[in-house]
Amino acid sequence: MFAIARDLKGGAWQQGQKKYGFQVYFNQLTFFLHMPKDTFMERVNKVFFDRAERILSMPTYEFRHVEKKNLAKYAEDFRIIYNKAWAKNLGTEDITPEKARALMDRMKPIMDEELMWFGYHQGEPIAFFIMLPELNQIFKHVNGKLNLLGKIKFLYHKLLKTNYKAFGVIFGVVPDFQGRGVESAIALASSKVAWRPNYQYTELEFNWIGDFNPKMIRFCELLGGAPHKQHTTYRYLFDRTKEFKRHPML
Repeated sequence: MFAIARDLKGGAWQQGQKKYGFQVYFNQLTFFLHMPKDTFMERVNKVFFDRAERILSMPTYEFRHVEKKNLAKYAEDFRIIYNKAWAKNLGTEDITPEKARALMDRMKPIMDEELMWFGYHQGEPIAFFIMLPELNQIFKHVNGKLNLLGKIKFLYHKLLKTNYKAFGVIFGVVPDFQGRGVESAIALASSKVAWRPNYQYTELEFNWIGDFNPKMIRFCELLGGAPHKQHTTYRYLFDRTKEFKRHPML
């Protein structure tokens, strides 16, 4: 088997792959979303908004962004949620406490606390919504050179907050709380922070949403996101006697 990904800009390339025996294994969409309140409210689904407000008003639920000083706690919360919400779906092993902490430590230098959110029910971690600044918005100013001048330019743009774009890394809700409005609530909690005057981030991208994940696609649509990129992963079966199957649905 062999898989490749390609940004689709037309049908000719796709037809060429089919000619040689490649077949579409899955498509991945990138959704784009404007974060300011006026644009958000124009596009957001009213059902989504009402469900989110209902959950946010319940005292048994709490949604908050991370604090770097308590990163060890959030690493453990991430591990708990990921292992329940994602590991089994992806067919991967559970994340260990050590790997979860190492992941948070790697993100720490670039993370913005207000872009990483966790949801709790009666104090137990049930959801996360992890976003990061889109650092390419800064790296474009250093021309790919992180020498002394490049580091100064990077620090300058980071301190002056010239980057206006963030991207979604991973989103998850533990199975017992899926479909209750928790997805909407954690998204709205993070969005309300973005509605402050002069908030740094005005654009958000949800990257690499597979067409085998209809729940996540629906979530992006409810937020008012619109697909503006599509990548396709093709697979080639070297054993031509085997039946080709697309990626299983989540």
